[in-house]
Amino acid sequence: MHAQRPAWRPWFGVALVIAAMTAMRIVYAGVLDLRTDEAYYWTWSKEGALSFLDHPPMIAWFIRFGTAIFGDTTLGVRFAGILAMLATQLLLADIVRRVTHDFRAIVFALLLPEAALYYGLLMAKVAPDTALIPFAVAMLWSLVRLNESGDGRWWLAGGLFAGLALLAKFTAIMLLPAVAAFMLVPDWRWRWLRSPYPWAAVLIAAIVFSPVLIWNYQHDWASFRFQFVRAVATHPLSLRTIGEFVGLQLGLVGFVLLPVVISGVALTAWRGYRRREPVAILLSTAVIVPFGYFFWKSLTLRVGDTWPMFLWPAGFAATAINATMLPREGFPEWIVNSTFGWIRTAIVAGIAFVVGVFLYYVAAPWNFIGRTDPVGGEAGYEQVVVRARDQLQRTGASWIATTDYRTYAMLRWHFNGEVPVIQLNERGRFQGFADPGMDRIRGRAGLYVAREPDNGSPLWNETTASRTPLERVERSWRGMVMDTYALEKLEAWTPELAPPPDSLFFRWRVLAWLDRSRLS
Repeated sequence: MHAQRPAWRPWFGVALVIAAMTAMRIVYAGVLDLRTDEAYYWTWSKEGALSFLDHPPMIAWFIRFGTAIFGDTTLGVRFAGILAMLATQLLLADIVRRVTHDFRAIVFALLLPEAALYYGLLMAKVAPDTALIPFAVAMLWSLVRLNESGDGRWWLAGGLFAGLALLAKFTAIMLLPAVAAFMLVPDWRWRWLRSPYPWAAVLIAAIVFSPVLIWNYQHDWASFRFQFVRAVATHPLSLRTIGEFVGLQLGLVGFVLLPVVISGVALTAWRGYRRREPVAILLSTAVIVPFGYFFWKSLTLRVGDTWPMFLWPAGFAATAINATMLPREGFPEWIVNSTFGWIRTAIVAGIAFVVGVFLYYVAAPWNFIGRTDPVGGEAGYEQVVVRARDQLQRTGASWIATTDYRTYAMLRWHFNGEVPVIQLNERGRFQGFADPGMDRIRGRAGLYVAREPDNGSPLWNETTASRTPLERVERSWRGMVMDTYALEKLEAWTPELAPPPDSLFFRWRVLAWLDRSRLS
């Protein structure tokens, strides 16, 4: 018994760090208000649709799981994201363990995600990427098990997790080049090309993904057209969008950690393709191809802050593995020591930064970033809700109307069934949604809540509605006004919840923009 103590002591320290960081994420999830996109995904969890315009349904299922346990609370909405982070860490640790059998590398695999702001804290903020990440890593883990065992049945597990990843977000398709290189570049290519297992894995992935296919077939392939327009949209070269992309990656991954991971991935790719080593090829390509695509898109378009987040866990695994491979391959001692030193520095500095950001949002009273603060910019909706509830009582209105999905989502979250909340435009977003209560809307007055200047939308010219201004409400956070909202009474009009596809009230914003650009 006494001889085992030194072996367990380091694991106890690692477990303590992970437990403390997990507790921090739980506090963050329970204390901070939902952001608008989170509330929007929560509305999906209340519907029985197979899929949705913007994304596949996995994030709605994640939220439904959490709220089934904790109710319609911020922790309930975000709980599955906390579990997703733990699952991702365990899968990365097992990948690295199977490749290296090295204690230090396993510790790096566990702690590198904790040192990155997105994973160490913001995985508690639910988004489709939150659901995508554990399934994408599980697919990579299945292929590592395949390489270790040579058992073709692991292809089937990989197909299952690939299908689940696609049910989370379409960008999972960007991992296909990594899987193809894993299968075709090593010397085993003819074995797997002749085997039924990889092709059965493709079939399994398609079957798992079928809810999205069925929904799109029923709705004129709406999701695919929506995403295609976003993917092919082009603008002139912009240094601003390039800078935003690079800056977001430095902030969300880490100013020290990002260069460390990129160098680890680069050496892993060099090693993998030179020696045709399957796992090295798989992990490095899973980072390089998606990162290259997003960097290319950033030359002309703004890349969303969470879009590339599914690729970095493979980079964490590659970095941990690379550190242990360097001494085995005879690299100079100073390079080995420097590599380990930079990884340790990245972990310590990164975790300190994550904790600092947590304290800023949970405990500090200041606003250092102003109106561009990513959390504060979407906080304070309860101020609008209080005034809206008061005007409902004063005017006798029985329902609430909005004209943007963010306001719709936050009002629906806060009222949670007290009154019907309707987004009047972009009805294509709500295909397959249940009746919100037309018996409480038809022929009755409504309350229009809109962020200024959106309340002056020309869409109102297409209606017979009578609008009576009531008041203006400021939404503020830590003493700074973030937005101003107009409240108006609506009369003499009933919205159409299922307008025809060519209606201005049906089109979602991207396609409406495309139509306008074609006309011009």
